[in-house]
Amino acid sequence: MKLSHFNFELPKELLAEYPSENRDEARLMVLHRKEQKIEHKMFKDLIDYFDEGDVMVLNNTKVFPARLFGNKEKTGARIEVFLLRELNVEQRLWDVLVDPARKIRIGNKLYFGEDESLVAEVIDNTTSRGRTLRFLYDGSYEEFRRKLNELGETPLPKYIKRDVEPEDEERYQTIYAKTEGAVAAPTAGLHFSKHLLKRLEIKGIDFAELTLHVGLGTFNPVEVEDLSKHKMDSEELFIDEKAAAIVNKAKDNKRKVCAIGTTAMRGLESSVSSDHMLNPYEGWTNKFIFPPYDFSIANCMVTNFHTPKSTLLMMISAFVGHDFMMKAYKEAIKEEYKFYSYGDAMLIL
Repeated sequence: MKLSHFNFELPKELLAEYPSENRDEARLMVLHRKEQKIEHKMFKDLIDYFDEGDVMVLNNTKVFPARLFGNKEKTGARIEVFLLRELNVEQRLWDVLVDPARKIRIGNKLYFGEDESLVAEVIDNTTSRGRTLRFLYDGSYEEFRRKLNELGETPLPKYIKRDVEPEDEERYQTIYAKTEGAVAAPTAGLHFSKHLLKRLEIKGIDFAELTLHVGLGTFNPVEVEDLSKHKMDSEELFIDEKAAAIVNKAKDNKRKVCAIGTTAMRGLESSVSSDHMLNPYEGWTNKFIFPPYDFSIANCMVTNFHTPKSTLLMMISAFVGHDFMMKAYKEAIKEEYKFYSYGDAMLIL
C-alpha cells in the first residue's frame, strides 16, 4: 500500500484540545472485524467485551516533563528545548530538539529558570532541529533530575494550541504509569480509571505490563509514497518474563490478548518467537507495522483515532483491514468522535 491510501479529510474541530471530563467516559467505537459491524459505546462499557482469563497488555511507561524553555546567552532569545533522550548520565548529555533551530549553534549556552541556575551548552548538531546538549549543574544527579522536572512542562502534542494547564500533568499520564522515560503518552491507556481497572480485575481479566518509552519518532510524518522506504526511530523496550508468561498462557488457552494502544502492540510484535509466542526482551525497537502484516500475539486492541497519513493509522489498517478501517473513520467523523491524543477510543475485536 502507498502513503496516499491513508489520506482523508479530518475537520480541525475534531482534534481534541482537552480530555473527556472523566477518563472512562470518553466515547468508544467498537469494531467487530469478523461481522464487519460497528457499535457506539462509552469507554467504561469495555468490560462487557472481556471474560475471565482474557489479558490486557498495558504499556507502563511514564511521561516526564520534557519541554523546557531557556534563554540564549547574550541575546536572551527564548528557545524551546524538547528533551528526547539521555545519552550519558555522568556527563549529563541529552539528545534534544530546539526551536527556533537556526539560532542555536555549537558553543552556544542556554540558561533555564528565573534564577538561571541551570545552564546547557550546545556541543553537537545532529539534525536540522536536533542538538546534543551538555547540562552544567553542580549538584548530584538526583538533584539535577529534580531540577529538570521542576523546570520542564508536560509535553502536550503540538496540535494542542492552548497553554499547558495544571490538570494536564495528571491527565496526560496513564494511571498505571511507572517507569519514567516517555516524551509522549501511550494515549489509549489514558481512558482507564482506577474504578474501571478494579472492575476488570474483579471480573478476572489479567494484566501484563511492558515498557516502551514513546519517542517523537512515532509522530514523524511519512514523507515517502513507498511505505517500505520509511524508517521509524528506535524506542527502548522492556518485556519481562512475567509479562511473557501471562500473555503466552492466554494464547495457549485461546483467550483474548488485547493490546492497549499502538505502542503496546508494537512492543508485542517486536519480540515474537518462531512459534508465534512472546519472548522476554530488553533493548530497542524500530518496528514499523503497515499492511500487509500478520499479527502474532494480540487478537484485539484498544486505540485512539489517528490523524491522516500517520504510522499509527497504518498499523490500524493492517489490523482491521483497510476498507473497514476507512468506513469506521468515515463514521467517526460523521458522529463527531474526537481524534488524537486526548480524543475518543476504538476497541477492535
